[in-house]
Amino acid sequence: MKIILKENIHGLGYKDDVVTVKDGYGRNFLIPNGKAVIAKPSAIKQLEEVQRQRAHKLAEQKAAAEALAASLADVQLTIGAKASATGTIFGSVNSIQIAEALAKLGHEIDRKTIELKETVKELGKYTAKINLHKEVAVEIPFEVVAE
Repeated sequence: MKIILKENIHGLGYKDDVVTVKDGYGRNFLIPNGKAVIAKPSAIKQLEEVQRQRAHKLAEQKAAAEALAASLADVQLTIGAKASATGTIFGSVNSIQIAEALAKLGHEIDRKTIELKETVKELGKYTAKINLHKEVAVEIPFEVVAE
């Protein structure tokens, strides 16, 4: 089933992308929850017109994302966590703590755009990927230290 996404869905696509999904996923989840519409020829034609009108705005958004990526390129984060003597953290470090650490440095980043490749449960150095735009992403190194 071909659908047009109305919002970004991790692992599937970005807003206004035409993607193919299984019928049940589209009919039972995406369409009823307002996350997508069926890609009928009239809907595709309307989408193309909207994208044509919005092309300038999208170029500005991409330029802003690239500027933010350039400012984040040399950022080093240090996140403190309570840890045992063996270096195991009580709990884990997630995207919320990374977003808060970036906010302290003056970069307001939505936590939903931050991806961690692995679960952070020990002290050490890791990287987080921040998806600023569908074509712009930046990797931020961070270190987890004991408090």
